Amino acid sequence: MAKKIIPILVIGLVLFPELVEAQCAMCRAALESEADTSQAEGINNGIVYLMAIPYILVAGLFFIIYRKLRTRNTVV
Repeated sequence: MAKKIIPILVIGLVLFPELVEAQCAMCRAALESEADTSQAEGINNGIVYLMAIPYILVAGLFFIIYRKLRTRNTVV
């Protein structure tokens, strides 16, 4: 059952991107009303940090796997 729902959900989200807006109403209101750009810069920095963490974790995982495979092959 879940195998059928996940592709349908992904296709639906791709076809209707306006349904999955990433900003909450309070964040949008705060950013649109501010003339000062410091709050917008803070939001952008937060987005960059949230985006970077998964890449760092995956890179670390691949590095660990690479080291394990390399040491296993050199012992033989």
